[in-house]
Amino acid sequence: MTISRKAALAAASATAIVLAGCSDPFDEPEGDGGGEASGDDDTIVVSSGNFVESEILGNLFAETLRDAGIEVEERFNIGAREAYIPALEDGSIDLVPDYTGNLLLYLDPEADISPGADVQAALDEQVEELGLSVLEPAEAENTDTVTVTSELAEEWDLTEIGDLAEHNDELILAGPPEFNERDRGIPGLEELYGVEPDEFVAIADGGGPATVQALLDGDVHGANIFSTSPEIEENDLVTLEDPEGNFPEQFVVPLIKSSSLTPEIEEALGKLTAELTTAELTSLNARVSGEEKLEPKQAAIEWLEEKGIIG
Repeated sequence: MTISRKAALAAASATAIVLAGCSDPFDEPEGDGGGEASGDDDTIVVSSGNFVESEILGNLFAETLRDAGIEVEERFNIGAREAYIPALEDGSIDLVPDYTGNLLLYLDPEADISPGADVQAALDEQVEELGLSVLEPAEAENTDTVTVTSELAEEWDLTEIGDLAEHNDELILAGPPEFNERDRGIPGLEELYGVEPDEFVAIADGGGPATVQALLDGDVHGANIFSTSPEIEENDLVTLEDPEGNFPEQFVVPLIKSSSLTPEIEEALGKLTAELTTAELTSLNARVSGEEKLEPKQAAIEWLEEKGIIG
């Protein structure tokens, strides 16, 4: 597969449009509140990252708490950790879904995330310093990947991430903007595998449809896509192996402001995380991003009712 400079520039231009269309989530929040936290101390402001799976998880959290009789305000699609960690600290939001491995590395880039490491204990210690708490993680895991088309995998004989290094002089990789800077993004690929792409295309959809389309259109060679994305199987994409462990385990975990945490909230979210598996999360993603095109809220409510968590 050959990708022209013109095609790459077109992808970059399209990305600029995507980025320009991302408004400040505090300008037009969902729910009743504005840019400030709710004036009602009993109201829990639930937020999410700016990608589909995180919004699904945010809706799962919100509807579970509502059913438990807790007043909830929604403020989804706030952005990456660089946006929602400060928002948790200053009280603009109370609760957001996150992922154990990447959250720990964000807070402590030198943390041990090797197999067997006690990530949960390290995470508890790190978030406590910020006045935050992580609750019981779900079994559901969603790991970062570097994914390519099956055609390119065959053409370049790709099975592992390191195989891309032979093509550094022409390699174009895509991912969310922060992937280019975070230690386990492009810097990690360079350090562990010698993969130094000629160009990085930032696409602000968290490895979603626009990222997948860039792969399918041949605008990029590889992309950072989450392992629970149903589009990997639907489009016969190939996830490259990560033998050096650049991407840590990523279990879904509720991250909450400690002063907002109550036994009722912990109990309600515990019932949810106890039921949420990787297969269930992948299925929820498929219902929203696939042919059904459900709204994240509808998919969340139907799943919660099916599992008997609400209703």
